[in-house]
Amino acid sequence: MTALTDFSFLRFSPSILPFSKPNHQVSLLINKPFKLRCSIAEGPTISSSKIDGGVSSIADCVIVGGGISGLCIAQALATKHRDVASNVIVTEARDRVGGNITTVERDGYLWEEGPNSFQPSDPILTMAVDSGLKDDLVLGDPNAPRFVLWEGKLRPVPSKPTDLPVFNLMSLGGKIRAGLGAMGIRPPPPGHEESVEEFVRRNLGAEVFERLIEPFCSGVYAGDPSKLSMKAAFGRVWKLEETGGSIIGGTLKIIQERNKTPKPPRDPRLPKPKGQTVGSFRKGLAMLPEAIATSLGGNVKLSWKLSSITKLHNGGYSLTYETPEGMVSLQSRSVVLTIPSHIASNLLHPLSAAAADALSQFYYPPVASVTISYPKEAIRKECLIDGELKGFGQLHPRSQGIETLGTIYSSSLFPNRAPADGVLLLNYIGGATNPGILSKTEGELVEAVDRDLRKMLINPNAKDPLVLGVRVWPQAIPQFLVGHLDLLDAAKAALRDTGFNGLFLGGNYVSGVALGRCVEGAYEVAAEVKDFLSQYVYN
Repeated sequence: MTALTDFSFLRFSPSILPFSKPNHQVSLLINKPFKLRCSIAEGPTISSSKIDGGVSSIADCVIVGGGISGLCIAQALATKHRDVASNVIVTEARDRVGGNITTVERDGYLWEEGPNSFQPSDPILTMAVDSGLKDDLVLGDPNAPRFVLWEGKLRPVPSKPTDLPVFNLMSLGGKIRAGLGAMGIRPPPPGHEESVEEFVRRNLGAEVFERLIEPFCSGVYAGDPSKLSMKAAFGRVWKLEETGGSIIGGTLKIIQERNKTPKPPRDPRLPKPKGQTVGSFRKGLAMLPEAIATSLGGNVKLSWKLSSITKLHNGGYSLTYETPEGMVSLQSRSVVLTIPSHIASNLLHPLSAAAADALSQFYYPPVASVTISYPKEAIRKECLIDGELKGFGQLHPRSQGIETLGTIYSSSLFPNRAPADGVLLLNYIGGATNPGILSKTEGELVEAVDRDLRKMLINPNAKDPLVLGVRVWPQAIPQFLVGHLDLLDAAKAALRDTGFNGLFLGGNYVSGVALGRCVEGAYEVAAEVKDFLSQYVYN
C-alpha cells in the first residue's frame, strides 16, 4: 500500500499511505496446453514469429503488477521511450487495476480505502496530464490547517515561518533547541546508520521528535520511528546534514547549487499548485490507474497470475501465467517486478536464492482504514473554524493514549465527498506498533476509532457514526527499517552478478511509500529499462 496520508507540512518527503496487495497469491503451474507461445530468436537480434496462425512478437518489456507503480512505468515507456519499448505488457493477478488504490462511491459519499492523496509534484502532474486527467485534478486548500493531538487538544502545526514563534505545539525551549540543532549546534553523527528517532532527537531535540516526527511516521509509514532508517525513509532530509554539515547548511548548499544550474523550462501543460497542498481527482484516486489502463488498452492483462520466470539462453525471459483462458507463456526482452517484495521473493527463488532471501526480509505491518460519517452538529464547537470543520486532518502521537494513527477530514479536503449535512472522516489504525488489529472484528475497529474521536473531535453524546467502509490490509506499507537500503542493494546485486540483466525491481519498497514517490520511481525505472533495451537491434 502507498502512504496513508500526505502531511507534507512537516517538510519531510512527500507522503500518502501505500499498501501492498493483501491477497496477492502466487499461482502454480498446472498441466494445461499453452494458449499463446511467443518465441525469441538466437542472438541479440530478435524477430517476430508466427503463433497459431497469427503474428506475435516478443515483448520489449513485461511489467508484473498493475498497481500504480507498474502502470506508471508502462505509461512512462509509452510516452517517453516508445522508440525502444513499443511493445509493453502489464499483467495483473487481480481482476482490476490500481493495486491498493481503492476508491468507493455510494449514497452520496466518495472515499478512499487505500492511499488517500498525493503531493502534486511535477512527475505526478505529468502522469495525470499524459493520462488525460488535467481537468479532473482537485487540490486541497494550501492554507487549511493540520493538527497534532497533544495533551488532549488538537493543536495546529506551523505551515509557514511566521507561525513558528506563536504555535503552541512546542515550548519555547523546544523551539530554541530545534533551531540551534538545525544550524549545527548538536552532537555529531554517530558513525552508524541512524534510526529516524536517533537522527531527529540528535539534530532537533526531543520535542520535535515526540510532537511532530513520531506522529508523522505513524501517518505516513504506520511505522516505528525507533526502527525506521532515516537515510532510507527520509533520505532528502538525511542528505542535508550529510552534504552541508547541518540541516540548514545542507539547505543553503542546495539553494546555491540550484542558482548555479537553473532548472530546465517547466512543462507548460502542467498546472501550478499554490503552496503546500495535496491532490486527488474529481472521482478519486482510482481515476489515474483506470485512465492509464484505458490508454494502454489490450496490453493490460487482468486475472493473470504469474507462476514462474525463467531465463532464456539468448538473454530474454519466459514468464508463465495462469489465466482465465488457461496457461500462457510470454517471452520478453526485459521484466519489471512491481509486486510486493515477499511475492517477488517467492518468484525469484529458483533464479537467485540470495536475491530472494534479501527481499523476504522486508516487513509489511497491518493497517485498517475505517471510513465513517457524522452529522455536522456532532463536531465539537472548539474544533470549528467559521462554523465549519476545516483542515487536512489530524495525527495522534503514540504517547497520547489514542489507538487511531490519524484522521483525514475527507469532506473538508476535497469537494463533493459527502452530502451537505455530513462530515466524512477517513481513519487509519494499526501499523508496526499495533499489529493486534488483525484479531479485531470490523465492529471493534469502528468502536476503537469512534471512542478515540470522542476524546478530541466529536461530541461525547453524539449519535453513532454512519459506517461506510472498513478495509483491513494484512500486509500494508513496507517498512524502510535500518538496513533497508543494504538489503535492496543486495537483492539487485545478486540478480546482476548471476547474469539476470534486464530483470528490474520496482514498486513502493524500492522507490518510497508515498504515491508521488511511486510515480517518480516509475519514471526512474522506465529510464533504466530504456537504457537496457537500447542495446538491441530490431529487425
